[in-house]
Amino acid sequence: MPGVDHIGRQDGVKGASRTRQDSGGDVAEREIPEEYLEGYARILEEVAATGRRLSRDELASRRDLGERAAEAGFGLRTLVRTHLIAARDAWPRGRDDSAEEALAAVQQVVDAFAEGYERAQRLAVRQEEAARREFIDDLLYGRSDLGRLVERAERFGLRLSHEHAVAVARGPVAYDEGDAVPRRVEQALISRFGDRSILLTTKDGRLLCVAPGHQGEVLTHFAKQAHAATDGGQVAIGRPRPGPGGVVQSYEEALSTLEIAERLGLDEPVLRAAELLVYPVLARDRQAMTDLVHNTLGPLTAARGGAQPLLDTLTAYFDSGCVAAEAARRLSLSVRALTYRLERIHKLTGANPAEPAHRYMLQTAVIGARLLAWPDDRL
Repeated sequence: MPGVDHIGRQDGVKGASRTRQDSGGDVAEREIPEEYLEGYARILEEVAATGRRLSRDELASRRDLGERAAEAGFGLRTLVRTHLIAARDAWPRGRDDSAEEALAAVQQVVDAFAEGYERAQRLAVRQEEAARREFIDDLLYGRSDLGRLVERAERFGLRLSHEHAVAVARGPVAYDEGDAVPRRVEQALISRFGDRSILLTTKDGRLLCVAPGHQGEVLTHFAKQAHAATDGGQVAIGRPRPGPGGVVQSYEEALSTLEIAERLGLDEPVLRAAELLVYPVLARDRQAMTDLVHNTLGPLTAARGGAQPLLDTLTAYFDSGCVAAEAARRLSLSVRALTYRLERIHKLTGANPAEPAHRYMLQTAVIGARLLAWPDDRL
């Protein structure tokens, strides 16, 4: 426990020392076992007497002790203080010329001990990162035994028996967990909400946030921060779903929403899957949608310049609420030119965009064309 230590007798080091936290208040003692200073006093005595440096085996033993101390959970500052106190108790007296050798030995011992300690910490961090990544992959792909997945999730603050929702953010570049952008977004969430069973990570270059389904404000704030941190990136939020499989469903729904937004050219910074459910429904029966696009819009390919300009005209017309003047402005056309195009569409397809009876079929076909990337990908 950092800031707390209690040094026992070992290797001729007499007495026990009690330290206090930096604040100066008394704290509960924690005994530092003798094994972590094994042979230390003897090394100091021999070095002071002979002036020799530590042997290779002695340095290796200090590194091993440092690793074991790290694995046992002792703080490095406390352990270094323990070595200094032990050195003071075992300090050679009566020989001024031995002080330099003793100090050099203390430096070697502490340096080797800290090297071993840091080595153990690096290994622990790598193991923790690997376990976290494995858990995230299993969580998002549903590859693990559900009971085991629930047990592992609690380690990372998630209660998978409850509802969870997933938000996915994409930016102009791919992101890894250690990058500045994910760290900035994570810090913003922690500063605002503290520890609220939130899991922030990256997957396939995108930022992900998993949060309890009833805490919609968390994902809203994540979307705001991710949009800003990714220089205008787009964020999709899946619907809350229950159970371990619910995280997978919400994640896939958010990914699908981003894909639909790309195909339809939707540029809203935040997209909610619950508000765009019509598009997955339309795309669910791909063959039926293909037939609708082919039969309704296929004749547009006979127009001079191909189908794309007329398809863009229909898109702008429907997106502007069937207001010709607004559609013309969006396309940088005159109203007369827009009207001519609409008439051309009517002549080729037999469907009049201005008539309510034909409008729904044409608009659905236009949405289908955008979802299917028609006419770039010929059906």
